[in-house]
Amino acid sequence: MPELTREVLMGVLIWIAPVLLAITLHEASHGYVARHFGDPTAEMAGRITLNPLKHIDPVGTVILPLILFLSSGFVFGWAKPVPVNFGRLRHPKADMLWVAAAGPGSNLAMAVGWALLWKLGAGSEPGSWLSGLVLMADAGIRINGVLMLLNLLPIPPLDGGRIAVSLLPLNVAMKFARIEPFGMLILVVLMVSGVLGKVLGPLMSLFRQMMMMLVGH
Repeated sequence: MPELTREVLMGVLIWIAPVLLAITLHEASHGYVARHFGDPTAEMAGRITLNPLKHIDPVGTVILPLILFLSSGFVFGWAKPVPVNFGRLRHPKADMLWVAAAGPGSNLAMAVGWALLWKLGAGSEPGSWLSGLVLMADAGIRINGVLMLLNLLPIPPLDGGRIAVSLLPLNVAMKFARIEPFGMLILVVLMVSGVLGKVLGPLMSLFRQMMMMLVGH
């Protein structure tokens, strides 16, 4: 097998589990918390599940992450959004905060878990299975950090935008929520212009340092 092909295959194998877990648990968490607060929409749609096939978006979960990995070594993606009917929540405006925060919260928890696994394999011999675990754990920290920080941006329909709508006074929240149809366009503009990278880059570095400090490295 050519060396380049082998490296690409190993890279894909290292990243695939962290990416699928990060995206799947992020989406399932939204549905689980929504059900807890009174909205069974996600459950009825079969989306409160750890089966990644229920959450995979062909473009956002497979094609884009693969293209980014092959072109830059960086992985980013998304899954099919879990359906949530905020009107069915017991206290829609207040409960929206917890439903939205569940996704980034799950990414934070997973990043901590991957950091603990990283510590388990730290200092292992190159080529051992533990050294492979270190690489996978590092990928897990990175993808969960990116998903958490990106989703916390205060741009509807990102989770940070939902959290902002929940916290703002009602009249301001209603005006702010009107941004939602243009939210993804705003995000694309920020990405293409390089602003998003300049914002997330330092935050990601700080996040990774915090994960390493947490495990005593």
